[in-house]
Amino acid sequence: MEWIVVVSVIVMLALSLLRVHVIFAIIIAGIVAGLMAGMSIQDTIDILIEGMGGQADTALSYILLGVFAAMISYTGITSLLVRGLIKILTGKKTLLVLCLAGIACLSQNVIPVHIAFIPILIPPLLKLFDQMKLDRRAVATALTFGLKAPYIMISAGFGLIFHKTIKSGMQNNGVDITIGEIAKSLAFPGLGMLFGLLVAVFITYRKDREPEQSVKVDSGYNDEEIAKDTRFEVKHGLTILAIVGALIVQILTESLVIGALTGIVLMVVFFAVPLRKGDTFVQQGVGMMGTIAFVMLVASGFGDILKQTGAVDALVSASSEMLDNNQALIAFILLLVGLLITLGIGSSFGTIPIIAALYVPICVAAGFSPMAIAVLIGTAGALGDAGSPASDSTLGPTSGLSADGKHHHIWDTCVPTFLHFNIPLFLFGWIASIIL
Repeated sequence: MEWIVVVSVIVMLALSLLRVHVIFAIIIAGIVAGLMAGMSIQDTIDILIEGMGGQADTALSYILLGVFAAMISYTGITSLLVRGLIKILTGKKTLLVLCLAGIACLSQNVIPVHIAFIPILIPPLLKLFDQMKLDRRAVATALTFGLKAPYIMISAGFGLIFHKTIKSGMQNNGVDITIGEIAKSLAFPGLGMLFGLLVAVFITYRKDREPEQSVKVDSGYNDEEIAKDTRFEVKHGLTILAIVGALIVQILTESLVIGALTGIVLMVVFFAVPLRKGDTFVQQGVGMMGTIAFVMLVASGFGDILKQTGAVDALVSASSEMLDNNQALIAFILLLVGLLITLGIGSSFGTIPIIAALYVPICVAAGFSPMAIAVLIGTAGALGDAGSPASDSTLGPTSGLSADGKHHHIWDTCVPTFLHFNIPLFLFGWIASIIL
């Protein structure tokens, strides 16, 4: 039973590496898991469909954030930012990549649009990347860093939700801990991600890379709009107010859906965008974020299959029975299990409740401190988020970088982010769980 998780995840990854679309890869992997557990294909598909509701809130929030991002783009404020980046950073490859990492960080804690900014900001920069012979894999790692590291280390925005999820999971299983302690415990694994980013930018992808042949794809942006000499206007100031309003509401309600709706309503109320173009904004938002939202839904159904087969419980139990009370070895195996689970489910936030229920009893019995347990849960949840074909942390960067057909989701985003983030995150998290 414990091998179901391993085999199904390997099937999903193998199909993805063979360039099978991630949606089909997840569905096939789910069917494999169901068949191995003795289910019929029909029963497996039924569980998959029922389990898709587990990420309905996330999928809806992505669509609404896409609509909000389309509205922001309509005002032209994004063009101002792009032209500023082009003017200041042309010829400065390393600084450009680090700047994009910084912008991505802001999308998690300060301006909570998450990945919705990528399909708007990145496509206009693709020609610049090609002119500079910039390796897009460096940009993919920078964007993924910005989408992950802040929520791991900082208790604000998405990070506050992530840390509260860890706290709730631990308390539900009998271990008390504060948000501040969780943030401190996850600082060291977060530094592992920073190390991986620096390796990618300054070593692995520093050399020039000749741009690939262009494939005709509707990228959804207009070069003429970027080239226009747009000045900062009142509507841009109102757009910033709408963004701030969405941030405040999102923090107060801890709901991406309500925050995104607030931003959309404020954009209309402030007359930053015309109400008559509502249909266009919705179409653009769905176009940007629809595929990612649907992948998250299918990944949720896959996770439900693994849970209902009992494969995850069996995997953790089988691992813990072989470990006795060797804390270093227990931590290593638990992180490895977390990596497999998150690679399959593709959501660190969705993985935490599953992992917490399994990890806390094992860790308490082995004598781990609350902060060490938080490190294991948080790191195991984050592991696999980078590198997973079904993760928004990889789907987001690809959505922007592949706008002209020159960037492959698996080989240019998933593999680079897996190597540069999951390996140091694993090692730094393992060391932290031992010393805390």
